[in-house]
Amino acid sequence: MLEDLPLLSPEITLTIFALLVLGLDLAFKRLKDALAYVAIGGLILAIVVTAPLFGTQGSLFSGMLTVDSFALYFKIIACLATGLVILSSIAFMREKTPYRGEFYGLLLLATLAITLLVGASDLVMLYLSFEFLSLTCYVLVGYLRGDPKSSEGGIKYFLYGAVTSAVMLYGMSLIYGITGSTQLTVIADTFLSPSSAVASTRWLILPAVVFILAGFGFKISLVPFHQWTPDAYEGAPTPIAAFLSVGPKAAGFAVLIRVLLTALPTYQVDWIAILSGISLVSMTFGNLVAIQQTNIKRMLAYSSIAQAGYILLGVVAAGPGTVGITGVLLFILAYLFTNLGAFVAVVAFSHVTGSDEIADYAGLLRRAPLLAAALVVFFMSLAGIPPTGGFLGKLFVFGATIQMGQKVFYFLAAVGVLNSVISLYYYFNVVRLMFFLPPKEETSLQIPASLTLAVAITMAMTLLMGLYPQPFIDLATRSVVTTAMLSTW
Repeated sequence: MLEDLPLLSPEITLTIFALLVLGLDLAFKRLKDALAYVAIGGLILAIVVTAPLFGTQGSLFSGMLTVDSFALYFKIIACLATGLVILSSIAFMREKTPYRGEFYGLLLLATLAITLLVGASDLVMLYLSFEFLSLTCYVLVGYLRGDPKSSEGGIKYFLYGAVTSAVMLYGMSLIYGITGSTQLTVIADTFLSPSSAVASTRWLILPAVVFILAGFGFKISLVPFHQWTPDAYEGAPTPIAAFLSVGPKAAGFAVLIRVLLTALPTYQVDWIAILSGISLVSMTFGNLVAIQQTNIKRMLAYSSIAQAGYILLGVVAAGPGTVGITGVLLFILAYLFTNLGAFVAVVAFSHVTGSDEIADYAGLLRRAPLLAAALVVFFMSLAGIPPTGGFLGKLFVFGATIQMGQKVFYFLAAVGVLNSVISLYYYFNVVRLMFFLPPKEETSLQIPASLTLAVAITMAMTLLMGLYPQPFIDLATRSVVTTAMLSTW
C-alpha cells in the first residue's frame, strides 16, 4: 500500500486542501477571499503531482481503481475546470453568500469525486464515486438558499439524480448477476466465454446496458436524461452552472468510454446503435430548443446538450483505425476552455448588471469591448468555426465518424454538420445584439480583475488550440494509446 501511495497523490492533495480550506474557514472568519486562492493553489499542486504520472500503468485497492494516462488526462481537466470556476466565483460569490469557505471546499471535494470516478475500474467503485460527485453537486446547485430558483434547481437536480442513480444501480446489479463480478475486465472475459450460464441470461444484457446508460446520460445531459439541465443551470450560481457544464460532463464521458470499451466490447453493435440514436436526438433537440431561449444560461444549457451529442459521435466511432476516442479527448479539452469561457463572460456580465437576459447584451461592444470580443471567440468555438479549439474537436469527431465508412455513419456526420450550422443562428444572434444594437445604458462595465483574468485565460487557450493544435493532439493521442482498455480490441 505504501508503494502505491504516489499513484494516489492527486487524490491525497485534493483531500488535504479541501480539509484545509474547511478548517481555515472555521478558524479564521475573515479569510473568505484568501480561501479561494488556497483552493486554487491546491488544484495547481494536484496538476503538478499528476503530470509526472503520465505513462504509468497501475491499479489500486484490489483492482477497484486504475491509474493510467486516460484517467490522468481527465484528472487534469477536472482540476483546470475547478480552478477556473473558483477564479470566476471570487467576486460573484462575495455578494451572494457569507458561506464562501464551504463553497470552495465543496468544489474541491467535487473535483476529488471526479478524479476517483475517471479511474474507477469496478462497478462498486464507479457507483460510490458517482454518488459522491452527485451529492456535492446537489448542494452546490442549491447553494443560494435565499434564491427560490437556486432551491428549485437543486431539488429538481436531486430528484432526477436519485431516480437515474437507482436505475443505473439496477443495471449494474443485472451485470453482476450475469457475470458474478464487478470488475470491468472480468466482466469482459465472462462475456467472451461460451459459458452456458452466461448464454442463458444474454437477453438481460441489453436492458442492463440501457439502465447503466441512463445514469451516465444524466451526468452528460443527454436526451432523454436532460430534463434537469435548463432549470439547474438557470437556478444555480452561475459559476456552478459553468462547473456542471464541464466537470461532471467530462467525468461522465470518461466512465462511459471505460465501461463500454473495457467491459462491453462484445456488445459493441448494440451500444453503438443506442448511442447513435441518442446522439442524433441530443444534437437536434438541443439546438432547436436553444433557438427559442431568452435567458442566456438556459441557452447555454441547451447548447451543452447539443455539444454532448457531438462528443458522443466520437464514442460511436471508437474502433481500430479511427481517431474517435482521440477526438473525444480533444473535444472535451476544447469544450473545457470554450464553455467555461462563455459562462465566465456571463458571470462577469450578470455580476455587474444583475441580468441574464439575452436582450440586455445589446450594445455590449461599447460597454465592455474585451467581454464582447471574448464572447465572439467562444461562440465561434462552440459552433466549430476555425481557428478555435471547437473546430479542432469537431474536425476529429466528425472525421472519425466518416472514417467508419458506412452510410449510417455518413448520415450521423452530416446531421452533426447541419446542427453546427443551425447553432450559428442562436450564437450569432447574441453577437448581433452586442455589435449592432444600441445599449440600454451608455455606462461602461467595470469587470473585476479575477473575472477579467479568467476570461483572458479561457479565450487565449481556445485560440491556442485552434492555431497551434499539435501539442494538444499529441497529448490526447498519448492518453488513448496508453490506456489499458484498448487491449480489448
